[in-house]
Order: sequence, then C-alpha cells, then structure tokens
Amino acid sequence: MATGGTNVSQKTTDPAVRYYPEKAVSGMTGIDGTLQFFAHANAVLEDGWTVCDIGAGRGAAHRDDKVRFRRELRRFNGRAGRVIGLDVDEAVATNPVLDEWHLIGSDGKLPLGDASVDMVLSDFTFEHIPDPALFAAEIARILRPGGWLCARTPNKWGYVSLGARIVPERLHGRLLARLQPGRKAEDIFPTHYLLNTRAALARHFPDEDWDRHVQMWSPEPAYCGNRRWLWAIARFVQAVLPRGMATTIHFYARKRGA
Repeated sequence: MATGGTNVSQKTTDPAVRYYPEKAVSGMTGIDGTLQFFAHANAVLEDGWTVCDIGAGRGAAHRDDKVRFRRELRRFNGRAGRVIGLDVDEAVATNPVLDEWHLIGSDGKLPLGDASVDMVLSDFTFEHIPDPALFAAEIARILRPGGWLCARTPNKWGYVSLGARIVPERLHGRLLARLQPGRKAEDIFPTHYLLNTRAALARHFPDEDWDRHVQMWSPEPAYCGNRRWLWAIARFVQAVLPRGMATTIHFYARKRGA
C-alpha cells in the first residue's frame, strides 16, 4: 500500500495509526505540525521572493521524510526567486533544495546584506540560539520592511522541552536513538531554550518593529518510538495540559515599515 510516497503500510508498522487512522492513507495526521506551519509560510510567500533559511542544515527533511507531499510543501526553490541557506555546520553545502548557501561565523553575524531578503524561514532553530538579542537584531537587519519571519520551535514550557532540559546534554543522542529511531546523530545540536516562549519572542521582536502572530501547537507525539504505552501516556499528557504548555510554537512576524 503506497502512502504519500511510501511503499510500506503505515497500518502494520506505525503505532500512531491506532490513534490517527488517516495516517494509514497519506502518512500524515490531521494535526501534523509540518503541514500546519508550512501551509502558513507558503500562503505569505510571493513569486520572486528571496527566502533565507536559517539553520538549513543538510536538508534532513527533504532527504529523510518519506511523505512526498510534505517534502514538496517544504521546498521553496522553484516557487521563490532564490533560496539562501545559512548554518553553522558545513553540511549545509549538501542541502539539495538551496540555490546558495553560506556559513554563519563564530561572531553570530548573518552573512547577508541589509534588507536583502523577503522572508526568513527558521524551522526548529530558535532553541539552539545562545545569543537571542544578537540573532533577532540580525534577522531584523537582513529582512526588508514588509518581509516575513516564519519560525517553528519547541515551546520551552512544553513537556518535551521540560524533559529535554532535565536530561543531561551528553545523553540526548543516546535517548533520541531510542525514542526517535530514524533521527541521525548529525542532526542533533546543543540547545539553549532562550528564544522559546511568548515573552522571549515579544521581547526580542517588539511591537514597534513587528506585527507578531503566535500559534501554540501540539502535533502527534514525536518521541514515542514504537512503544504503545508511551503513545498512550503522551496523548493523555497533551490532552490535559493547558494550551501554554503546547509542545511547539509557530511564530509568524511581519517587519513593520513597508
């Protein structure tokens, strides 16, 4: 049974199908965070725009995601005029969906000109930023007035982030190998959780400069592996926790001054 680009029946291999039967059809659930986030990012994208993907990495989602529809939703080259990838890791040079790439130096400055891009895209990068004030200032510098920042990041107060901060950093790789068997070691980076709350986003992207929109989102649990009992616990936790403890934040902000 083909499922959105896969050749393996989700119903027989994926415990998530027990709770999200639609995943057996398309490989996606009705609360898929990637669909939600990238649908909004695509909606504001205009033809010919220059898009800067911060933390583009090796393009893991495009290489490893088995669902073709979701892969294509994340692919901006071909729709945008130009897609520029930035990262601290030289693996960005192998990213297959970039038109060009640059390394971010140790000073944290973004190697692009002032007001040179129309959209800044950041998918699960904010949690890795050690100096949020500098990072936010650099985004504001390279983004033109009227341009959009679209960012997805774990919520600092979500149960996944809370658990990650309890576990020592040196054990993250070993734990993720058990809870996310498909996660590759080269895609695991140190976390700081300094730009992952509503308050932090409001402080570093203030009202006088940005028109902000924040969506708290809890997609299907992502760290349960094939353990049905973990799936049951995670779904219960997500159902009873308040919205402020959603697992992810989808952040959309338009730079004022157009």
